[in-house]
Amino acid sequence: MSALPSPIADAEEARRFLDAYPEVQFFEILFTALSGVPRGKRLRRHELMAIYEYGRFLPGSVLVCDITGRDCEETGLVWEDGDADRLAKPAPGTLVKAPWLGDDIAQVVTSMYELDGTPNDLDPRHVLRRVLERFAADGLTPVVACELEYYLVDPKRTAEGGVRLAGAQTTGERPTLHGVYGLRELEDFSDFLRGLWAAADVQGVPLEGAIAEYAAGQLELTLRHGPDAVRAADEAVMYKRIAKGVAVRHGAEATFMAKPFSDRAGSGLHLHVSVNDAKGDNIFASEDSAGTPALRHAVGGMKATLADGMAIFAPNANSYRRFRANSYAPVAPTWGVNNRTVSLRVPAGPAKGRHIEHRVAGADANPYLALAALLSGVHHGVTHAIDPGPPVVGDGYAAAAASDLRLPTTWFAAVDHFERSAVMRDYLGDRFVTMFGKVKRTEQDRFFEVVSPLDYDWYLKNA
Repeated sequence: MSALPSPIADAEEARRFLDAYPEVQFFEILFTALSGVPRGKRLRRHELMAIYEYGRFLPGSVLVCDITGRDCEETGLVWEDGDADRLAKPAPGTLVKAPWLGDDIAQVVTSMYELDGTPNDLDPRHVLRRVLERFAADGLTPVVACELEYYLVDPKRTAEGGVRLAGAQTTGERPTLHGVYGLRELEDFSDFLRGLWAAADVQGVPLEGAIAEYAAGQLELTLRHGPDAVRAADEAVMYKRIAKGVAVRHGAEATFMAKPFSDRAGSGLHLHVSVNDAKGDNIFASEDSAGTPALRHAVGGMKATLADGMAIFAPNANSYRRFRANSYAPVAPTWGVNNRTVSLRVPAGPAKGRHIEHRVAGADANPYLALAALLSGVHHGVTHAIDPGPPVVGDGYAAAAASDLRLPTTWFAAVDHFERSAVMRDYLGDRFVTMFGKVKRTEQDRFFEVVSPLDYDWYLKNA
C-alpha cells in the first residue's frame, strides 16, 4: 500500500514565498465547491501565515451554493446548520503569483476541514482523494491529464443577449471558418497565447501546445499527464482561471460553457488515464493497441458507470446541448481504438504510453469530481474484471444508433441516475451523492422557473 501525499501545505512553504517575493501584498485563497466555481477571499500580506498555521474560516454554505453563488437551503447547511464556519487549509505547491492580476498578487488553493481537523466530505478535493485511497490500498497509482476546449468570445453581449466570437487581436476580424488545426487561427491570438503560457509557467501549471479546434474560434490546450490526480485537478482549475484572467486583459472572455453556440461544436474536458503498479510500470502498456486485460477491464468499468456519472460529467442545463450525433461529443457508452467517435478511446501511440481517453465530460465539469467519477469506474472495472465487449470499429454514432445503449440525455434523467447509483455512493460517499443531488435539483428549479425569449418566440402566438 502506497500512502498519498499530505493534503495540507507546511507553513515553511509560506515563509519561503514571503521571503522570495516581498513585492506581493495580496493573496487570494481559492476554494472550489460542487459547482466547480472557485470562490474565496482576498487577504493582505500579514494574514497569510495564519492560514498556514491554523486555517481560514469559510461558511459551510459555500460548500453547497449553486453555480451562481446562491444558497441551497434544501441541503440543511444554511439555516439548520447556522451557516457554521469550516476551516480552509492550503494545498501543497499551490501558493503562486497571479501575474495577470498584477505583480503584487498571489493565490493559493485550499481544501475544507471541520473544526476538529476532519476532512469535509463534500469538498471535491477530498472526494477525489477518497477514490485515490482505493487505488493506493491496491498498490496502484492513476496517471491522468486534463485536456480542455473553449472559446474566446466578445465580453459585450449582443442586443439580443447572445454572444459572438472575439475579434482577432491583429485584424479585429471574427473567425467564420472551421479552421481546424489552422496556424493562422493561432497567429490571430498569439498575444493571448503568449500571456497564457507565461502565466502558466509562473504558476507551475504544465500547459502544453495549442491547436485551433474543429469549430471557428475554438481552442484546445493540454495539460501534461502526471501521477497525482488531485494535483492534476488543481492544475485544471488554475489553468481555467489563468485563461479567463488573461483573456480579460486582452479584451475577450474565455468561456468554458459546454455549448455556447448552437451552430458550433461544444467544448469538452477530455480526461486521459493510465494506471501504474507499485514499481511505476503502466499496467495498460502493451504492443497490442487494444491494451492489456487490465486496460480492457478499466474500460469495462468506465462503460458500466458512464451513465451513473453523467450528472458530474454534464453538470448544467447547457451541458446537454452538446450531445448530438456526429458532433464529436459521445452519445452512448462505447469504446474503440484510435477512434474519436466513441466515448472511451484508446489512442494510438507507443506501448509504454498506452492509456484511455474519456471524451464525455464537458468543459464546464468540475475537474475534481470528473476525475473522481472517472477513476471510480476504472477501479470498479479492474477490481471486478468487467468485460467491455468488443470495441467499435468505424462510426461510433452509427453503432450507438443500432444498439439500445444510451447515456442520459437530459439534466433531470442524469441526476436521477446519479442518485440511484450504488457505485457512485460507494466511491464518492453516500452523503456527497445526496447533497450533490439536492444542489442540482435546486439549480434545475431555479433555471426552469425563468421564462426565456425562446418561450415567447415559440409559444406567445402559437400556443
